[in-house]
Amino acid sequence: MPFNIVLIEPEIPNNTGNIGRLSLGTGSTLHLVKPFGFEITDTRLKRAGLDYWKHVNIIEYDSVDDFYKKNTNAKMVYFSSHGEKVHWDIDFEDNMFFVFGQESKGLPKSIIEDNQDKLYKIPLYSEHIRSLNLANAVSVVVFEGLRNLR
Repeated sequence: MPFNIVLIEPEIPNNTGNIGRLSLGTGSTLHLVKPFGFEITDTRLKRAGLDYWKHVNIIEYDSVDDFYKKNTNAKMVYFSSHGEKVHWDIDFEDNMFFVFGQESKGLPKSIIEDNQDKLYKIPLYSEHIRSLNLANAVSVVVFEGLRNLR
């Protein structure tokens, strides 16, 4: 029951490395949409992914348009602090795509506007925090999905 983890223009190599490791551990595919805020050969990315990086199933895309063109019929859900619905209300399915935005800005405004019906948030219980670390957020969603499909 693998999922598809999509990172739109990731900026921090350590997060991407950790998410790659999570992808491998959960049987998920990691989709990376350019431009990246780092080189794919960055040692910080490899260090965070440990020696597992070479085993991660990774698909790279040149742009957001390229990603959508190659995944036209995919079931996608999107994650943003601007979502109204919470992640545990998702009807999880095998092979579902979980789409996350940049660490600094989140998803592009156009993606949020075009996908309001598929936009979810992870609830936070303190007014002193805007969002979770990207790698942590991806982990929360992926393991909630696995729990629902077991």
